[in-house]
Amino acid sequence: MTESSNHRPDATDALTEALTSRIMVLDGAMGTAIQRDRPDEAGYRGDRFKDWPSDVQGNNDLLSITQPQIIAGIHREYLEAGADLIETNTFNATSISLSDYGMEDLAYSSTWSRPASPAASATPSRCSTPTSPATSSEPSAPTSRTASISPDVNDPGARNITYDQLVEAYLEQANGLIDGGSDVLMIETIFDTLNAKAAIFALETLFEQHGRRWPVIISGTITDASGRTLSGQVTEAFWYSVRHVKPLLVGLNCALGAKEMRPYIAEMSRVADTFVSLLPQRRSA
Repeated sequence: MTESSNHRPDATDALTEALTSRIMVLDGAMGTAIQRDRPDEAGYRGDRFKDWPSDVQGNNDLLSITQPQIIAGIHREYLEAGADLIETNTFNATSISLSDYGMEDLAYSSTWSRPASPAASATPSRCSTPTSPATSSEPSAPTSRTASISPDVNDPGARNITYDQLVEAYLEQANGLIDGGSDVLMIETIFDTLNAKAAIFALETLFEQHGRRWPVIISGTITDASGRTLSGQVTEAFWYSVRHVKPLLVGLNCALGAKEMRPYIAEMSRVADTFVSLLPQRRSA
């Protein structure tokens, strides 16, 4: 397959060198920053979608198309605060999640048409590596559907998504991310490991199609004090389920604060043979 001119060079060595020498800082939450700016329904729609037949307010990924200056401003604030890596505004930019708004056809364009890379290029960062600040992307947030858990409490065997459908959606999204200039592909907020395995298969397919790899970050979510993901895995089992993608980083994010996550991230550090990341949920005082 012919490589796109937008495809970034492999950042693995530069990021590995940086991670070996110091702790790198990821940006903060995108959703709460968008809520701070609070676009109204018309703001979400913009001119392009002013006549869209259903409400779109809350479709944060759409803002990369209709209000790119808001998203670029959020990226810039994080970079100016010292972030080394920024996450694209693509948490729900899959055809599966966008179908809630009837916008599934925008999955590729909402990942490719995004302001993260220009914001990174225009803003100095603490990172001295030549590829930094890297644009960290989310090809496989959980989506609005889960492959392991029934959506019907009265029918434990029911499912509203298949593995193959997840792979197809994640592959489309990942192609949009690399064509848009992402340095890193991030599978994050994993509460269902089967969804994550579909995302991993999509990434491996992507790598095979392009004859090269991109660095991968994997981040699971321990949902409560039971120490398990929502689909029931403890930290060690989660790691052994996803390690075959050979991630640059593996870690945990969201749901719990830093104090509550400490024993689980310590366990991840014990079992994982790669760099470890921690993205705790902010707790109010």
